[in-house]
Formats: sequence, structure tokens, C-alpha cells
Amino acid sequence: MSEHVRTDVSGGVLTVTLSRPEKKNALTRAMYQAVADAIESAEADREVRCVLIQAEGDTFTAGNDIMDFAAVNAGDAAAAQQRVGGNPLLATLAKAKIPLVAAVQGRAVGVGVTLLLHCDLVYVAEDALLTTPFVNLALVPEAASSLLLPQRIGHARAFSMFVLGEAIDGLTAAAWGIANAALPAAEVQARAHAAAEAIAARPPAAVAITKALMRDVPAVSEAMQAEFGHFAAQLKSPEAAEAFAAFVQKRAPDFSKLG
Repeated sequence: MSEHVRTDVSGGVLTVTLSRPEKKNALTRAMYQAVADAIESAEADREVRCVLIQAEGDTFTAGNDIMDFAAVNAGDAAAAQQRVGGNPLLATLAKAKIPLVAAVQGRAVGVGVTLLLHCDLVYVAEDALLTTPFVNLALVPEAASSLLLPQRIGHARAFSMFVLGEAIDGLTAAAWGIANAALPAAEVQARAHAAAEAIAARPPAAVAITKALMRDVPAVSEAMQAEFGHFAAQLKSPEAAEAFAAFVQKRAPDFSKLG
């Protein structure tokens, strides 16, 4: 278990808390693995009937640590090796049978948004900001979001989020169907935990079957595999090198001479 991921079990709910607030809960490889392990352990524990994902601090997650991406682009062999086989959390989300609930405050960036598409209930702060700036970083969508986000909110809205990096607030996320409800930030985690406990109190077999009937796991897995191939290629591209350099230098990227 990563030092930046805490877990607690109560009332049939496993609460998984991202705990790296000093870095805006930016996700490291160890954190991805820890969350994946927690979900898998919950599925093996008959006493746990729901998983709640939340975060400490004023940010849900800033997404993947960009410097990890930059290291791969720069040819860091160790960093590249860590990405072989893809993100361990994504495969777990694709096949998860246990209900997943999320509580989102502050910013949710990249995978902080795409993982919500695998959750069964999502509660967000009204002033939360959700962004999927993959193309801004010369990357492509992941977590089967190229399939799931357009299904959820429509092609035009999804394209603007992916390609233009447009942010939406919590109220919009709820109106578009990404979240169940938008609440004052101070109420989000309590509401999400109450919902998770309500799920845990339902008959578990009926809940599991209902979730399975609502999910097309083969299609999700196929989309993830397709995305992974393109993501891995883009991660090593000249476009990504320019995007990461611009990020570090705090300037606008210039892609005019690429393509």
C-alpha cells in the first residue's frame, strides 16, 4: 500500500482516500497500484460491499504526475519500464464487480475525471472543476473514456473537453450526467459515504448482477487497449516533448512546426 493512499472499512464500505494533498493528490505509479489493490481486496472480502473513493485537501486529484510522463519522453528507462502494461488501476476499473462511489472536491484532472466514468455513483462539489486536458499535453484519452464520455454526455461536449481542454464545474457535471448531484463542498464526502452505506445495505447478489447487466466489460476493455497503444506512442512523440517542456517552462506550447 502506498503511503499516499489510506483505507478504512466501516459499515460494509471500504473508503479509499488519496492522501498526497501537498502535491494536489497527483497520482504516482505506487498510488495507482494501491487503489487497484484496495478495490481487488474489497471484492475478495465478503464483509465489504461497496468502495468509496475520496481525497484529502482541496483537490480530488491533479491527475498523473506530469514529471513521470516527461521522464518517459526523455528516455528514462526506469520510468518507461513502469508504464509497460499500462496503468494498473485502469484494468481493475474495467472489470470491477463491486459498486464504486466517488466524492469529488476541487479540481479533478485527467484520470481524476475518467475514473468517475467507472463509478456507479458520483457526488461533486458545486465549485469543483473537471478537466481532461489530454490533447493539451499531446496525449490521448485513457480509461476507455473515448468510449464512455461521449456515451455519457454526447460527442460535441466530450470533444470540447478532450481536445480544447474545456473545464466544467460540478453543477454542469451533474446536469450532464457525469455526477449524481452537486453539493456544497463541505457536504460531498458525507453524502457520498451515506450513499455507499445505502448500497452496502442492499442485497449483494442483486446489486452485483444489476451492475454487471449495465456494464459492457469487453467493449470497455477493448477501448482501453486501443487507447493504450496510441497513448504509449504519443508519450514518446516530439509533440509530447514540446508539451512537457512548455509545462516546465510555464509557457504556451508551440506545435506549429510539428505534424
